[in-house]
Amino acid sequence: MFFTGTRSNCDVTSAFAIARGLADDGGLFVPQEFPAISAGEFSAMTGMDYCQRAALVLGKYLTDYTAGEIRYCVEGAYKGTFDNDLPAPLADIGNNRKMLELWHGPTCAFKDLALQLLPYLLTTALKKNGTGREAVILVATSGDTGKAALAGFAGVKDTRIVVFYPRDGVSDMQKLQMTTQKGENVAVCAIAGNFDDAQNGVKAIFTDAEMKKFLLDNNMDFSSANSINFGRLVPQIVYYVSAYCDLLKDGSLKPGETFNVVVPTGNFGNILAAVYAKKMGVPIKKFICASNKNNVLTDFIRTGTYDRNRQFFTTESPSMDILISSNLERMLHLLCKGDCAQVAALMAELKNAGKYTIGGEMLKELQQEFYGGCCDDETGRKAIAEIFREHNYLCDTHTAVALAVGENYRKETGDDTLQVIASTASAYKFAPAVLKALTDKELPADDFAKLELLAELTGTAVPAPLANLKGDEVRHKKCVEKSEMAEFIRQSLV
Repeated sequence: MFFTGTRSNCDVTSAFAIARGLADDGGLFVPQEFPAISAGEFSAMTGMDYCQRAALVLGKYLTDYTAGEIRYCVEGAYKGTFDNDLPAPLADIGNNRKMLELWHGPTCAFKDLALQLLPYLLTTALKKNGTGREAVILVATSGDTGKAALAGFAGVKDTRIVVFYPRDGVSDMQKLQMTTQKGENVAVCAIAGNFDDAQNGVKAIFTDAEMKKFLLDNNMDFSSANSINFGRLVPQIVYYVSAYCDLLKDGSLKPGETFNVVVPTGNFGNILAAVYAKKMGVPIKKFICASNKNNVLTDFIRTGTYDRNRQFFTTESPSMDILISSNLERMLHLLCKGDCAQVAALMAELKNAGKYTIGGEMLKELQQEFYGGCCDDETGRKAIAEIFREHNYLCDTHTAVALAVGENYRKETGDDTLQVIASTASAYKFAPAVLKALTDKELPADDFAKLELLAELTGTAVPAPLANLKGDEVRHKKCVEKSEMAEFIRQSLV
């Protein structure tokens, strides 16, 4: 299996793609073909645990890794790390809906599924590539990726990690998780801007000639823990494959029967992983792309025009407060049948004019596969209250967006196909907004008192990784302008 770039053709191994993260021209690495999972393999996987399923899926893409290396990576990432050793369980929430719970890891968010594994994949790749240079993991985060990457890479030999987050664009609990992170190889910094500012700054630094020279002079190389790195994306494919196997195992589906996926997404990586799973044989009928008030993806799916020239909103689902969806570039590569020049032209339009438009067969295929919908904070709060009242199920603000959009899809289309909803974070990471949905009580000022109040109201337990933050020292207090990000990196690395 070889990989190519979205903007220019190349032939690189998976180890090279994972170690580099981003192609030299700013494009993303994508597989040159999609390996199939046979009916027999799906049947066999129903009797496997998550590690075994992950090893099978990863082995089809990472063909330059040995079976032993892949087994070492998945067992190191998943054994003993997630609640009950079940990284991605399904919960029945009624009305022909299943919740794919992706928040049972050490940071209580879906990013753990990929970022517990990525350090193993990356360090193995570095050994294979044999450069001898230290890897500098550069991350822009809208909240969850940052902490999950820090938790995965803290203390990992021959790596450094630098995380940027928008000062006013993450929840208080997300900020506390990042700013209290321990580790001699970690650096965390706020920026005076939104997530798109952080992400654009990171992308520019990746391809900056002066920064490349600085790294080489210090025997270092950049890599990424964002979902632009295929090593982040491939573990996400696994949980959609695993969900289908669980649906077969519990009798919810017969082999070949279809289901819909509903995914709350801003950067498009989580839903793209479901697209890749379908390419491998998972029978997904419709991809329901759920956005908050920053509805650039909804508009793109419905009109074919991607336009980031719009007002940016800070919402109660901050991990989706994004106007530039990086992983959409991989979807464009699929839609234009691998025409790298066309993708490069569209990305140039986005950079220069802030928008681009697709039409014809590309738009027709997009709309056949996808439904785009969005909702505001008030509608999300109603979804939180309703699912708790009717099914005693507690969900966070991002999952609430998916619930609301999934119901809108049913009303608009009449399609009552089983929905698998990606539940991306613990409600406790966004306790103030969830409490606002569930009670009219005046909320306490202290963040941890809010967690305790949510536990008291719902009869659920505060996740240990969040409860244990109480009393931790805030270690990372720096805030810089976007123009100062490169200098912060230099200061952090020397």
